[in-house]
Amino acid sequence: MERTVEIKVSNKLKELGAFLYYGLVEINKVRCEKSEELDSFVKNIVDEIRSRFKVPEALRNVEEVKAYRKFLWRLKIDPTKIRPSSEALLRRILRGKEFPRINDIVDIGNIVSMITFVPIGLYDFEKLAPPLTLRLSLSGEVFKGIGGKEEVLKEGIPILVDSKGQVIHLYPHRDSILTAVTPNIRKLLVVSAGVEGIEEELVRKSVQLVSNYLLKFGCAVSYQGPWRSR
Repeated sequence: MERTVEIKVSNKLKELGAFLYYGLVEINKVRCEKSEELDSFVKNIVDEIRSRFKVPEALRNVEEVKAYRKFLWRLKIDPTKIRPSSEALLRRILRGKEFPRINDIVDIGNIVSMITFVPIGLYDFEKLAPPLTLRLSLSGEVFKGIGGKEEVLKEGIPILVDSKGQVIHLYPHRDSILTAVTPNIRKLLVVSAGVEGIEEELVRKSVQLVSNYLLKFGCAVSYQGPWRSR
């Protein structure tokens, strides 16, 4: 399948084992209200996770969780303070809190992230300027996170940026408001975050699962990918 967007990884982050898989999804519609079918799907996954892991501390023994933590430690980032998005969501569920419902597209991305333990980013492709690059930040670059204040970054933070320099993701834990999913989205970029110690097939599968569920629940009409970062 022809690659219609390219994502590159800097040599430094390649040396640390970082890689991505990604795909493009043509969106049919975005529902912000809850649907009975998706409600049942979410409940089944949450119940399964709570039966498998009784407390958040049990996640420490999961190989995928350990791999993402190791990646962050190598960058001198404390993963107990800045957690990979997949672990943060799982810990929330295991603390007894409700699954955070945003809209059907974001909800599906979050569910797949919990199933696979792989952090997944969702971006409005029409708000991006390809190609994208995963690299370490320069001192003074600005990130505008979803639900947070504008943040001036220090040097050495793994970030995903577009050709205009927009920081759309802090790797692998937080997305930007600039490219967030809204009801007007027409084309979705799905990105799954890989690091050393994570099976490539699991990262590739994560993108495929998001796309499959978007099609299943009537959110999407077509899909391209998955492709691996260069």
